[in-house]
Amino acid sequence: MPTAPQAVSRKLKIDFHVHLSVYSYHKPWVTEWMRKAQPVGYDEYMQRYSDPEAFEELLAAEGVDYACVLAEMSHITTGICTNEQVSEFCRGRKRLIPFCDVSPHLNTDLGRELRKKVEDEGFRGLKLYPTYQHFYLNDPRLYPLYQAAQDLGIPVLVHTGSSVFKGSRLKYGDPLHLDDVAVDFPELNLVMAHSGRGFWYDRAFFLSKLHANVYMELSGLPPGRLMGYFPELARNTEKTIFGSDWPGMPAIRENMEAIARLPLPPEGVERILGGNAARLLRL
Repeated sequence: MPTAPQAVSRKLKIDFHVHLSVYSYHKPWVTEWMRKAQPVGYDEYMQRYSDPEAFEELLAAEGVDYACVLAEMSHITTGICTNEQVSEFCRGRKRLIPFCDVSPHLNTDLGRELRKKVEDEGFRGLKLYPTYQHFYLNDPRLYPLYQAAQDLGIPVLVHTGSSVFKGSRLKYGDPLHLDDVAVDFPELNLVMAHSGRGFWYDRAFFLSKLHANVYMELSGLPPGRLMGYFPELARNTEKTIFGSDWPGMPAIRENMEAIARLPLPPEGVERILGGNAARLLRL
């Protein structure tokens, strides 16, 4: 007798880097930049996807199984999206994974604050904004925060590299500062958002190869240029994670498909588009 066909399991696709469409407050230069990404119907688009149900429908249409939604408290440079906003947006939602922002300028007991966010409020990751909030990643003030994240087993997503927004200070975005953190917290998974964009692609690549707990993340980077930025990307697919930076980069499916067309092994593409993130998020 013929055997029944086996179901083919589809690999997870995970966007490690999305923002809310509507912040409590956006700096005007951020709104101006965002309008360039959505020149037609910007206000309607942003308002539509301020509803979490509609946003989950968008993710499904784009082929995304899970997305990490990032809080941001960058008063000087970009704007304010509170932890409370993100928590409420993600509550009860299958596809949405909340990441909190615990800033050294707004909190004194950083470790305690993070434990509260994770254990009491359900956050599953931490996002740091050194370029926007003006601190060095290896500042000893942050060590209790890293210790708490390591103890809790959550990933830390870190903005690295450049930014076009006023008030940003690029010296804080050098991924080399993560070297100290990776050495001192070897069980803490550190993910470099934008992979050192602009100045430091080579440093980001090297650090991710050097340290077992350091990963590259591709948000904001045109897929067609990735092989130029990282000529040996095929050797590092187990340490590379997809992120879109939505809504600033709205074409999520298009970018994932472009990555799939790169000269990378199929299993490497699967790792980039979801496998690596699933492991860090314990999905």
